[in-house]
Amino acid sequence: MTYRYRDVEINWLGHDSYLIKTDKTIYIDPFKISSGPAADLVLITHDHFDHLSLDDLQKITTDKTVIVAARNCEHELRKLGRGSVKYVSPGETVSIGNIRVKAVPAYNVNKFREPGKVFHPREYGGVGYVVSLGDVSIYHAGDTDFIPEMKEVKADVALLPVSGTYVMTASEAVEAANLIKPAVAIPMHYGTIVGSEKDAENFKSLYKGETVILKKQG
Repeated sequence: MTYRYRDVEINWLGHDSYLIKTDKTIYIDPFKISSGPAADLVLITHDHFDHLSLDDLQKITTDKTVIVAARNCEHELRKLGRGSVKYVSPGETVSIGNIRVKAVPAYNVNKFREPGKVFHPREYGGVGYVVSLGDVSIYHAGDTDFIPEMKEVKADVALLPVSGTYVMTASEAVEAANLIKPAVAIPMHYGTIVGSEKDAENFKSLYKGETVILKKQG
């Protein structure tokens, strides 16, 4: 199922992965994808294996591909051997042609791997992205909890994790959506490692705004 918002096509590839098409082909966190059109641009939120997958990047990147990635991805992306990479920290913005990409904070506040240690610490430098494509803006939250910095996010479409454990629960994602007020919210981060479509349905039942639950492509 392809969702079209104005002139932008949004395809969910499972987990946190998306294929976005305008006049360019953009992937976000490609993971366990079968194949796809060559990427003009790839965005990577952080270096965990289910977000930075060299096997999947090799399927869709060429020497002309531009990759924008969190700085903690550098050690792995050196191994790719193709494309050009721009590393970003939260708050930084890069432009690729007519596409504007702003990195925004993504971190945990209440999801712990052990007492006192969250899965994604703020200092780890994981990011989400606000991607501006002409008059359409898309927010991909990355692996994050509901955090204060979300009040600065402005986006038409918000791609929000809902599965809990490592990221926001459905109810926490509703808090985020209520703060951001996108035209449409799309739940993600379920069905592969943790969570199920029930989490997406739970989000939709709790959130009073427009929700689109996408079917996995490929």
